[in-house]
Amino acid sequence: MEPWFAGDAWLDCVRYENSLATDPYGRKAKAKCMAMTSDVFKRNYQTYLAQIANLDLTSAAPILGLESRGDQFSVTFFGQPYLISKEGFVDESGTAPSYGVCVILAKYLLRCPAQIHRDEAWCAFRDFKKESHFTNVNYFASDTEKALVGAFTGRIDALFEAGEKLGGVREEGLFNYDLVLRFTALPRIDLLLLFADGDEDFPAYGTTLFQKQAEYYLDPESLAMTGAALARRLTDAAAFHT
Repeated sequence: MEPWFAGDAWLDCVRYENSLATDPYGRKAKAKCMAMTSDVFKRNYQTYLAQIANLDLTSAAPILGLESRGDQFSVTFFGQPYLISKEGFVDESGTAPSYGVCVILAKYLLRCPAQIHRDEAWCAFRDFKKESHFTNVNYFASDTEKALVGAFTGRIDALFEAGEKLGGVREEGLFNYDLVLRFTALPRIDLLLLFADGDEDFPAYGTTLFQKQAEYYLDPESLAMTGAALARRLTDAAAFHT
């Protein structure tokens, strides 16, 4: 399930976080945020599409790793290619992705740097120089790290199987964790999933690392959403194959 807030509108939802204390399932906060941000999101998304229509995708393609599809280009997100057009993004069946994925893809195109940046060193989300708002950190902690722990504590085999189904490749010897998987989120952005299962002395812990070069291609909000998107896809894949 994709986030019900996205893009420039998502910070509005933070104002309603305190209501979760009296509404543990978040239904009231969620409904209010959805109503409040739906129109805002649509306006923002249309603005993104208008800006994308003015991009020179032929020049951007080698920098962003876009693929040529006849007179169009496509961009791949966690193994799923999406065609780029002035109407938006669609997969090969013509189905549009979620709002959250639309925002990530749009930001990836619009933030295209003047040249390819290569810095493949791994870093934590909190280490990005451009990370500037506590809500990004809180969102990453709740929807990536806590989501992984909640879904996969005591289920590390299920996490590995779900990761393989999503194209994750096991990395050995990089970090001292029970499971380390590498994923390609976007052509220039890889993520490294780290997971340590809990025991009687230490609680379970899960997170994702990013390559340093990621900050040249996405803003902090979109990077946080990308980490959360991976956690959701892993959870959904594990549930589907249970």
